[in-house]
Amino acid sequence: MKRKIVISVTGASGAVYAKVLFDKLLGLKDQVEKIGVVMSDNAKEVWSYELGNDNYKNYPFDFYDKSDFFAPFASGSAKYDTMIICPCSMGTLGRIASGISNDLTTRAADVILKERRKLILMVRDTPYSLIHINNMKTVTEAGGIICPASPSFYSKPQNFEQLAATVIDRIIDLCGFENNSFRWSEADAD
Repeated sequence: MKRKIVISVTGASGAVYAKVLFDKLLGLKDQVEKIGVVMSDNAKEVWSYELGNDNYKNYPFDFYDKSDFFAPFASGSAKYDTMIICPCSMGTLGRIASGISNDLTTRAADVILKERRKLILMVRDTPYSLIHINNMKTVTEAGGIICPASPSFYSKPQNFEQLAATVIDRIIDLCGFENNSFRWSEADAD
């Protein structure tokens, strides 16, 4: 079954995660029917600042303005089955947890949750305040998945993109894609 995916990129630091996610999804195109992307203005600025380019414009995805409530995934009838917010700012998390649908990202997240589909939030901030933790609890209780941007090191990543991929590969797995990535095994534990 091919999947219809919504990706939201917020203005939280960590544009490399969004780039690696975009690249990984390109490699999984045989498993994807559609990819819709929402990037906030801050997300575009952070991408430019952290990565030194605006290459997000070069990806063959359907990009939507943050205020475009006519985007297909603003309604459950479009049957987008998964939404990934990468990276997810704490402000976005808070609005989702409170049910505030004031832009396309929060509306799409609300739709995904009400339709009992998969919502994955890659939160990037640290440390967490009690407000952040309670918002994560609320979203989790509503059916969302909190996947912090906590990279692993047992695959011995050699650069920032490989390090980011340790988190993105987990997200790809959570989406249910077949993904060829590093897997921990007992043989590797020696």
